[in-house]
Amino acid sequence: MSGPPSGTSGARPPAAPPLDDRDGVIWLDGRLVPWREARLHVLSHGLHYGGSVFEGERVYAGQVFKLHEHSLRLVASAREMGFALPWDADELDAATRQVVAHAGLTEGYVRPVAWRGSETLRLVAPGTAVHVAIAAWPWPRVFTAGPGGIRLATSRWRRPAPDTAPVRAKTAALYALGSLAGQEAEAAGRDDALLLDHRGRLAEATGANLFLVIDGALHTPPPECVLDGITRRKVLALARGLGLETVERHMEPAELARAQEVFLTGTAYEVQPVTAVDALEYPVGAVTTALVRAYARAVREGTGPAPVGGAAPAAAGGSG
Repeated sequence: MSGPPSGTSGARPPAAPPLDDRDGVIWLDGRLVPWREARLHVLSHGLHYGGSVFEGERVYAGQVFKLHEHSLRLVASAREMGFALPWDADELDAATRQVVAHAGLTEGYVRPVAWRGSETLRLVAPGTAVHVAIAAWPWPRVFTAGPGGIRLATSRWRRPAPDTAPVRAKTAALYALGSLAGQEAEAAGRDDALLLDHRGRLAEATGANLFLVIDGALHTPPPECVLDGITRRKVLALARGLGLETVERHMEPAELARAQEVFLTGTAYEVQPVTAVDALEYPVGAVTTALVRAYARAVREGTGPAPVGGAAPAAAGGSG
């Protein structure tokens, strides 16, 4: 998954200016426009019916990690939601690079988003224009809870069955569940929420994939009703490269008690250690630490030296 999570309890980052009142430019429908002028009409179809799709991408040393995979997924998400983007993945790649370069970003976040326009508010609107915007800004961390990791609360909200929702799409319609779950987790004093699937099995966090370390092996739910995150796939490959056994399988919540380590993965989260789920507590163990370091190296391959020291990043931070 790759939307940013809601939880940042503990130490909060310094207040940032609101996202609609900043200097710079945003790529909107094929051209760069001043940041404050990148608007949509209040009667846009995507705003009313949850039909927008989006991506979350990270910039490391001036380069967007896994850019083409993100662009391909944006195109595929739109198709899953019943509309076609006016630009293909290669054109979206070029536009993203243009935005990042114009912003002078070396470390930051990129948000491409696409939505149906305001020609009609009829629920079925195949002829509605499709708009695309790409914005980029400095945003180095999601959580600031420190290297000890974050604490989760199991949510009452569940991920829907794959035959009841477009689970393969990164769409605003599904992220409403994560928003609700995250709000409740924050109110309970936790950093993020853990969601179960429609059958009550372990699923994911509000915007990140879930991993359990059990007897040295890596276990993660299959991407049936959760997004098959780009970071998820990369971490599985890194784990295999480190000689770790990886297992994709359905897991009941009771298996949290069997885990020696727990962590989350996502574009915004990166590899995020988890130190508690409800009443259960976990150390930031050797497997998690090794994958934090391996991922930190991987995102900077070809961009320059990796960060010195190799320690777990402070609050490495949506499923992506």
